Amino acid sequence: MKGKAPDDSTPREDALRLLARREYSRAELVSRLSAKAYAVDAIIECLDALAEQGLQSDERFAESFLRSGIMRGQGPLKIRQALSQRGIERELIRTVFAQAQENEQGGADWFTLACEILARRFSGPGDTPRERARRERFLAGRGFDFDQVRHALAHAWDDPSAQD
Repeated sequence: MKGKAPDDSTPREDALRLLARREYSRAELVSRLSAKAYAVDAIIECLDALAEQGLQSDERFAESFLRSGIMRGQGPLKIRQALSQRGIERELIRTVFAQAQENEQGGADWFTLACEILARRFSGPGDTPRERARRERFLAGRGFDFDQVRHALAHAWDDPSAQD
């Protein structure tokens, strides 16, 4: 199997190699570096240094992950769960979501996003209860909450020129 053995590279080199491609949470990096059989103390020391130098930041990772989730049409429940699974603390998740709400450009208007996603996927609200339930499941699976799903079902196919 190709690849470097731990004694051929350092945790820092491997961490930088990973971070050069995309942002990673600290927990993801710990997991990846541990899989390469580095000592836990060396990993922690390395990640502390990278964080001090601004090369690794859970806040920056969470902001990037949130923007990416919005661009993929994911709802807040799914994004929150994914961030939590990647080792981001609840308080930081709350902070990043609050900042996204305040941010006008690229901000997170979950009701509008749910409408856009639903209208893109389906041509109308559905004529039967079964069709409506399918649309509800689609949005719930994307991570939208009950209120956002109900709003989208009622407004996804409204004429945009009639608003405002």
